[in-house]
Amino acid sequence: MQKNNPLPDRNELKKKYERYSEVRSLITRDLQIRLEEIFQSFPTHPTIKSRTKNFESYFRKYLRILKENGKNGEPPLITDLIAVRIVCPFIEDLSAAEQTIKRTLEVIEVERKGSNHTFKEFGYESTHLLIKIPGDILEERGGCDSEVAEVQIRTILQDAWAEVEHELVYKAEFTPFDEPMKRKLAAVNASLSLADIIFQEIRDYQRQLNSQLGKRRDSFFKKIEDSTDGLLFSAQETPGKPEQAEAPLPYATPSGGESIDDLLLNALYAHNKNQFDEAIGYYTRILDADPDNTIKSLIYKHRGMANFAQSKYEEAIDDFSQSFSLDPKSYKVLYYRGVVRSVLQDYSEAINDFTESLRINPYQPFSLYRRGQAYFHIEDYPGALADAEAALVLEPDSESIKKFRAMVLEKLKM
Repeated sequence: MQKNNPLPDRNELKKKYERYSEVRSLITRDLQIRLEEIFQSFPTHPTIKSRTKNFESYFRKYLRILKENGKNGEPPLITDLIAVRIVCPFIEDLSAAEQTIKRTLEVIEVERKGSNHTFKEFGYESTHLLIKIPGDILEERGGCDSEVAEVQIRTILQDAWAEVEHELVYKAEFTPFDEPMKRKLAAVNASLSLADIIFQEIRDYQRQLNSQLGKRRDSFFKKIEDSTDGLLFSAQETPGKPEQAEAPLPYATPSGGESIDDLLLNALYAHNKNQFDEAIGYYTRILDADPDNTIKSLIYKHRGMANFAQSKYEEAIDDFSQSFSLDPKSYKVLYYRGVVRSVLQDYSEAINDFTESLRINPYQPFSLYRRGQAYFHIEDYPGALADAEAALVLEPDSESIKKFRAMVLEKLKM
């Protein structure tokens, strides 16, 4: 009578396993290098690790699958002899990494580990992709008793939990069965999952903030160009018309309970929609909350930009001055104040601001350019030429600076 689940010959399995060990190690390394190349341009630069399953782990899994399947005469199929792990900073990276792999490698199967866990459970979460080992790698290295490999995709915190859980639960002789201990493990897992969610929320907020800062910066520089270059080049070109204010955005209803982050984001949204009074109101509320000096300096700078956009030049100068007094290394604030003073045709004070800004950071082509303009207006043409040429060293492709330099040379009859 034939027995069910005959015991495998461990020595024979080990001989067969070790026959391909060296080739598997080479293929594992090749696959890691391939994935590092694939993810080289990925925005968040995930960490890529790899491992070849050792025989002890292989044999334990072999026996477990044999027991679970209860089949006779069919050896278990183990697909993770070769595994590569992609560890990403943020939750949003997981789906992007999965799509990247699907575009570049042949994916046979997708398994989402832990997706069916309840909040009381503490199993790890991970996306596992079963991929076909690229043909060129197999052709170069030869067969390894497997044509597939496993690619695991996790966040940093999911990976940390998986490593600890592997030691505490999977490899341990006794797993926790005491209810208080189970609850503690579930709480730790929940805390890590919550941290992942919070990190993603912060990432989303930063993206919104950076987008709004970029728009605000562009509109501010456009105002500078219209206000300063227009004085020089008005005969050749007409500055663009200012954008019309759009309908108000659905801002968060002020309740007195917003965080500084909430108020700043609302201020930037209003600022970028040319709703400057609303923006100034939000900036002022942040200042009224009396944050630390670093934040105050930043907010005074933004409020100065909003005042400048409304042509409230004296208010803008006051805000930029307040900002600089709180952060004496802020060369940009001095540049901004110099621009406002140039618009007011207070060229002597503007030159002082640009000069002090350049003292803090001499590698500013547009501070040199604006100071050169101020020199031009007071008919110090040699000073204007020196600044124009220095600016072109730093920004050789700037058409505005080239045009300005030509104007100065014309004045000097050179």
